[in-house]
Amino acid sequence: MRIGIVVDSACDLPVGYLQRNNLVLLPITVRIGDTILPDNRDEEATLAFIKGPLSDQGAEAETTPYSSEQIRDLFLHRLVTDFDQVFCMTITRTRSPLHDNAVQASYAILSEYKPIRQAAGYNSPFSLRVIDTQNLFAAQAVSAVEAVRLRDSGATVPQMRERLELVAANVHGYMITRDLYYMRARARHKGDRSVGLFSAALGSALDIKPVLHGYRGNTEPVAKIKGFDNAVQSLFGFVGKRVAAGLMTPVVCVSYGGPLEELRTLPGYRELRDTCDQHGVTLMEALMSLTGMVNVGKGAVTIGFADGPHVFSA
Repeated sequence: MRIGIVVDSACDLPVGYLQRNNLVLLPITVRIGDTILPDNRDEEATLAFIKGPLSDQGAEAETTPYSSEQIRDLFLHRLVTDFDQVFCMTITRTRSPLHDNAVQASYAILSEYKPIRQAAGYNSPFSLRVIDTQNLFAAQAVSAVEAVRLRDSGATVPQMRERLELVAANVHGYMITRDLYYMRARARHKGDRSVGLFSAALGSALDIKPVLHGYRGNTEPVAKIKGFDNAVQSLFGFVGKRVAAGLMTPVVCVSYGGPLEELRTLPGYRELRDTCDQHGVTLMEALMSLTGMVNVGKGAVTIGFADGPHVFSA
């Protein structure tokens, strides 16, 4: 059976990994003023954005995911003949309409695919499963990596479906942003009051960095640490402890809103990489998507892994 895996632009995986494993991308469009930037996970274009003048206007960006009609067209024009089963793995539905768009599109796809497949010489049925990864960015990538592992190991479709739902419900994502003022401006532009002016001003004045935790569709601060370097070092140290204790899947995904060379010099990162190596866990690095960067700002770190319930400790 030919199994396809579909992700969206916000899923922070390296471009080479996407290409080698034949993952299909649902691009997200970023609009800043009169400039439209399709987020196709083009790393050169993303790095150019970071260095260019438009990055200063990122807080005012509008992001537009694929509509249900665009998803329907992609499947009917291509995927229903390229694959027999597709797992469409979306950014958490609490932060984007993409999941609901994909679910809506699935009804039309499953009712219209038969003549298209038959014309291409396929008489077997086509199946589609839309999965809410319940997370963002690097954490979203954990479920996609598990889908690839399961597919390549020869797991059946029911086995994949059950396992992926379980993993998605147990992925923990953490994020530390450099600029609270940016986060506040972005939140205000989107009508999200989760980052208040007072807390942003106070945090920036004192150089306090909140550690944000994403889990089962919810995002909340779990710690406040003075200094960006101290915060990321504490986060990497905590993740290393979870790796040593044993994860649900053998991967930690990390993304950075800038050149990966900068990520590798952050305090605690080398130690985390060594811990992952010692425990047979892949540490997968990716440049943060353009979509992610306009939402959380340049220089942010996100990290994700599948694990049981736990409490963050600095």
